[in-house]
Amino acid sequence: MSSPTDNGHPLVEISDLTKSYTRGTEVIRVFEDINLEIRTGDFLALMGPSGSGKTTLLNILAGLDTPTAGRVVVDGQEITRMNAKQLAAWRSTHIGFIFQFYNLLPVLTAAQNIELPLLLTSLTKKQRRDHVRTALELVGLTDRSEHFPQQLSGGQQQRVGIARAVVSDPTIILGDEPTGDLDAASGNEVLDLLESLSREHGKTVLMVTHDAHAAERAHAVMHIDKGVLSR
Repeated sequence: MSSPTDNGHPLVEISDLTKSYTRGTEVIRVFEDINLEIRTGDFLALMGPSGSGKTTLLNILAGLDTPTAGRVVVDGQEITRMNAKQLAAWRSTHIGFIFQFYNLLPVLTAAQNIELPLLLTSLTKKQRRDHVRTALELVGLTDRSEHFPQQLSGGQQQRVGIARAVVSDPTIILGDEPTGDLDAASGNEVLDLLESLSREHGKTVLMVTHDAHAAERAHAVMHIDKGVLSR
């Protein structure tokens, strides 16, 4: 599993990022003039109260939402200048997303769920199968490849979700409350895995969480409140 080369420049550069919504004549400011640099291999946690803009910031970084102003550069590419089609293509190769509630398709096996992002690529069937096997080994679920989601525990389902997020060898792994639906033991297993992806595989991880215990596992913790980002 590869990772972008650290040439001394930040992997992610967020500059003067602002997001607001208009409701009638009222302008609702989510955050304003956020600046942040993330380096290759960082494991960062983002905390803040509900409605503080954590998930919005994550979605902008994933190319799922667009800012009102400012710029986001990821691995030398300014994604805030891309149109919807360009963003979709960029996202498929650069972003691995881990959801709180797994978002697995119940009619597909673990291996088939993991393979889904690869169906958008030019990989052959054999190459896809090899990628899926590697991802399953990474999360310790080789023996569960043919199980359906309902046959797996919550922690195992989330590990399938992580395998799906990493199967395309993305530039960044984004987690939106990845331990929020898990018990303490399963949550710790998922955090161990995220820590390993960063430390041993050089992957860059940004995790939104409400859980201070989960945040402690990250290399650094950032807080966003009332539109202001701080460390």
